[in-house]
Amino acid sequence: MGLGAKRNRRTRGRQPHRALTGREGGASYTATAAKNEFGRMLEQALRGETVVITKHQTPKAVLMSMEQFTALRRAPEAQLEALSREYDALLARMQSPRAAAQLSAAFHATPAQLGKAAVAAARKRG
Repeated sequence: MGLGAKRNRRTRGRQPHRALTGREGGASYTATAAKNEFGRMLEQALRGETVVITKHQTPKAVLMSMEQFTALRRAPEAQLEALSREYDALLARMQSPRAAAQLSAAFHATPAQLGKAAVAAARKRG
């Protein structure tokens, strides 16, 4: 029996190495297995699994569905929109007549008044 037959017998029917990828049902393939099992990997990704491709036992790439990829790309955008809404709300509160009066009082306060306010604030915090 030749060397090629031994190699085929060793790799025939091999299952991908399962790894912890941060998602339930994720799989990990070596780069060589990924080349040979791309169809299976693609089906796993389309089912929502995250597929990790390793080289020398180190994760090097990830295969995922377009839906997952799009969600990841939009995540920073959604966070930025949330921060923008929070900033706008804070700015609106700062523009109120009450806030303007308090700001004016703080800028025109005497050192003694500022000291009293600082002590009161420190006590309030505990």
